[in-house]
Amino acid sequence: MKNPTKALLALAVFAMVAGPVFAQAAGTAPAATPTPASAEIATPDPNKIGVDTAQQKLKEVSVDKFEAAGFWNAYISADEGYIQARLFEGGPAAKANEPIPDERYVGIDPKVADKYVLGVRTDFYRRGFNELLIVAKRPIPVEGITKTISVWVAGRNYNHLLKLVVQDFFGNRFELPLGKLNFQGWKKLSVAIPPQNPDNRTGIVQRNFHYANHMGIKIVGFKVECDPMEAFGIYYIYFDDMRAVTDLFAEDNRDPDDMVDSW
Repeated sequence: MKNPTKALLALAVFAMVAGPVFAQAAGTAPAATPTPASAEIATPDPNKIGVDTAQQKLKEVSVDKFEAAGFWNAYISADEGYIQARLFEGGPAAKANEPIPDERYVGIDPKVADKYVLGVRTDFYRRGFNELLIVAKRPIPVEGITKTISVWVAGRNYNHLLKLVVQDFFGNRFELPLGKLNFQGWKKLSVAIPPQNPDNRTGIVQRNFHYANHMGIKIVGFKVECDPMEAFGIYYIYFDDMRAVTDLFAEDNRDPDDMVDSW
């Protein structure tokens, strides 16, 4: 028969070693280390994927080809100089004369030949911070939500600044810089139309949620801010083929059963 004292001693040692192990297994497991917030990957909302791109229909629109005599007028302060505007035959060789397939037009006949450009001549009386305005007889509406406006210009390599004057949904006027005129020959100048602010009341507002049948901007004309060091003698500038890249999604998806607020 084995020694009972040794058996009791072995049983006591086993209880001391195995006790904490069973206690930990029976208790609550230790908490896992939290994942930093920066390491979390947000799951994208499937309802928002592609909404902006899917609801856009970008199209290049012909705004004006400067073919109508007397539609554009030029102005300068009476004590700064004398100005006149008229049409001339010609145009930039780099511009394609053929219309873009399925091209849209704004208030002009697509059958009219593209053979003229608008020329503006200014005779300065003296140097100064002179300003020239080239304004349409009436503002030209651009269909849809306008993204960019471009126009071909021959600026005669002066440091004058050319600006585009537009009118928004509420009739407010804005001047957007097209660029310096310090280049030789013809050059296509473009400007992006800034999106309206989230409050839909400030900035260049092109659309108001109250009126689905009225949207977009209107082209008022151009403004030349002259460099005082070069505003002397005679200055010439020419314009041709003004175009817009515009989003026509809302225009082409209007409710045909809606009422027209034109009374």
